[in-house]
Amino acid sequence: MSESQTDAMALSGDLAAPAAPEPAPGRETVDTTAYGLIFVLYQPTAEFLHNLDKARAQCRHVVAVDNTPQIDPELHEALRRSGITVIANHNRGGLAGAYNRGTEALLAQGCEVVFLLDQDSDIADGFFAEMLRACAETGSRTFLIGPKIYEINLGKCMPSIPPGRRFPKPRRIDDEPQGLFPSLFVISSGSAFSAQTFRQLGAFREDYFIEYIDIEYGLRASDHGIPVYMNAGVTMRQTTGAIKRHGKMFTTHHVAWRRYYGARNAVHALGLYRRKWALHWLPGLLAVHQSVCVLLFEPRKLAKVAAIWCGYVDGLFGRLGTFESRHPRIHAFCTRR
Repeated sequence: MSESQTDAMALSGDLAAPAAPEPAPGRETVDTTAYGLIFVLYQPTAEFLHNLDKARAQCRHVVAVDNTPQIDPELHEALRRSGITVIANHNRGGLAGAYNRGTEALLAQGCEVVFLLDQDSDIADGFFAEMLRACAETGSRTFLIGPKIYEINLGKCMPSIPPGRRFPKPRRIDDEPQGLFPSLFVISSGSAFSAQTFRQLGAFREDYFIEYIDIEYGLRASDHGIPVYMNAGVTMRQTTGAIKRHGKMFTTHHVAWRRYYGARNAVHALGLYRRKWALHWLPGLLAVHQSVCVLLFEPRKLAKVAAIWCGYVDGLFGRLGTFESRHPRIHAFCTRR
């Protein structure tokens, strides 16, 4: 889970949101038996490879996209022998690049539903079956659906963010056992989208590299009238970096370069859709909040705060691309050990 996803978890509220409508009779839907999984690897540990094995046991078509800069040929050969398609992406385009390469491969194999899964995500038995049931319930050829996310270290679930022309009020779904709840976005890991959704919306933004990829894609889908739901019937347990609670506050202890992308992409993504949803002011508040958390609780305070505000300014002026190419000296300072 990324900084952008914990930003969403920091929002809380109790406004009721309607469940998904029943599919209309006779509507054309996708073939949910033709589904595949993109599993993103980055310097995987034995635990992460175990997560891949569990997912492979439930899914026939699996594409492992390895973003590790220096690949392990023996690992790749072992994965191929187990029936997994392996793509050595070398972190080209970051996490978004991995999603795009993997989706292209699965669509070429005839998959009609694509799942995304990060290596630190541990899914339960029956995960795909329950998620595919939700996909079918939409009664649509286009959809974006994510599971209910339980943040282990925070001890609570990520809320759904119902669409609204004014500031959306988060809806807590911790105690909801079933139902599809409309949301402006869902986190990428564990999510499912149809092939038609990808064809209609286009690729994930590789100039975002890692943060706010899923939030921008969800906002893009909502902007195009594609339904986005959080599926309360499926819970995925996950954690965010080295997240720690400090009373009512928490911090992720993400490194400085991730702080840069989080702040920059938040400004850019929410600004893209400011005419429809009044969220363009939120990144400034989040940047202040994260700076305070870093100053109070984290090491390397100056590097991380500098990265946050450098990213925030770049987002305001629409300056994208990689941190190191945009600001080589600041990047060197922020990543120095």
